[in-house]
Amino acid sequence: MLELSVVEGDIAALDVDAIANAANDHLWMGAGVAGAIKRAGGEEIEREAVAKGPIAVGTAVATGAGRLRARHVIHGAVMGQDLRTTAGLIEQTTRSCLEVADGLGCESLALPAFGTGVGGFPLDECARIMVTTVRGYEPAALRRVVFAVRGGEAAAVFAAALPG
Repeated sequence: MLELSVVEGDIAALDVDAIANAANDHLWMGAGVAGAIKRAGGEEIEREAVAKGPIAVGTAVATGAGRLRARHVIHGAVMGQDLRTTAGLIEQTTRSCLEVADGLGCESLALPAFGTGVGGFPLDECARIMVTTVRGYEPAALRRVVFAVRGGEAAAVFAAALPG
């Protein structure tokens, strides 16, 4: 069974095997989570990601992690060029990130609150969808998933979703 936890803070600073990026389908790294990852890890993460795109919305690809503590960045395309997402896409993207991390042999993965920044998706619904998806996942290598969120409200909402 996966160990789940919530951390309020910068996903790019976490000591995990892989971190997920809330990406668009062309894998450009602009603002929000993507911008923080690119600033901390280096431009090479975006260059490698863009070279692998575009990808279908709901899927994910992995790149190196540049200067980050993590070994991999998993770019989950939770939205297209319209910068909008849905409950189904959040679920599908979460599962895709878990599968990519497992395929890489990662034991730990940090996930952001997909679609709640630029995408404008409701935080409480996102937390419920993501936690439910992670709980229902049958891991191979993966042992620990951290929901890395920004702000006390987001941390409280994700923490409240965990006991389910």
